[in-house]
Amino acid sequence: MEMEELVQKKLRLVFKDNSIIFDKSRPAGGLTNYNYIMNIKETEYVIRQPGAMTNLMIDRKKEKLNEEIVSELGINSECIYFDEISGIKITSYIKDSKNITQVGPCYPENLKAVSEIMKKTHSNPKLFPNFFDWQKELNKYEHIIQQLNGDFFFDYSTLKKQLIDFMKRNIKDTIFVPCHNDTVPENFVVDDNGRTYLVDWEYSGMNDPSWDVAAYILESRLTQEAIQYFLLDYYGKFPTPAEVLKIKCYMVAQDLLWMVWAMIRHYSGDDFLDYCCFRYERFQKNVKIITGSSDYSIADMVKGCE
Repeated sequence: MEMEELVQKKLRLVFKDNSIIFDKSRPAGGLTNYNYIMNIKETEYVIRQPGAMTNLMIDRKKEKLNEEIVSELGINSECIYFDEISGIKITSYIKDSKNITQVGPCYPENLKAVSEIMKKTHSNPKLFPNFFDWQKELNKYEHIIQQLNGDFFFDYSTLKKQLIDFMKRNIKDTIFVPCHNDTVPENFVVDDNGRTYLVDWEYSGMNDPSWDVAAYILESRLTQEAIQYFLLDYYGKFPTPAEVLKIKCYMVAQDLLWMVWAMIRHYSGDDFLDYCCFRYERFQKNVKIITGSSDYSIADMVKGCE
């Protein structure tokens, strides 16, 4: 059964109405999945159609468990239906909402809201049952690309080893707390009352909180001023050199990891080649810089090759 057909079948089952047609006329964005807003019986919902090969990349059972844990914190959208086999999900649409990309990821009020949600997540006494290990994820993605007979960039193995060796030598104080692990600004949603939510927990797991901090900085392309405000709000003081180095390392690791993730989508027939190239070019630049100089700023690392 085609995925779209399966989504329609699930909609009819959940809402007990065989006349429902899966309507894709109101896309709600997404990279890993395809999300659509639908009005069903006078109520709006977000319908998630899983993207290509996500069944090989994401453990939906763990995602469902983690969604239930974070929902108790009041920071997630309400889940109406979750199919842990197919990955199809139905959530309540947050009325008149916009994601932080649309309202400004560098604005102080949004930086503070993001920081507060991260602190609430990272201090949650209820732990996730799984760990997010970026190297294990990377190995998994590499194996999928090999199965697809895909190729890697010519200097991929050399630069990857250079980064991993550097991180082994320099990151000594890793801690593990509940993390979202995909804190792109599109996943932070602000409603019409100014309340902020964090959605899409499919990569969630126990990890070092600096990973979430690094991801928001990198994916939002924060300015120097915004980075300083964000770090001061999150840490309560400017982070130590060791914490700054950890953030920098995770930024480089994220470009590598999500580039390989995007290669899977590319080899599966989706249009992700430009995304792959941008992330890999920035990875190439930053892995050489970070292993050679500790003075290069976080703000400079955010920039692509110009």
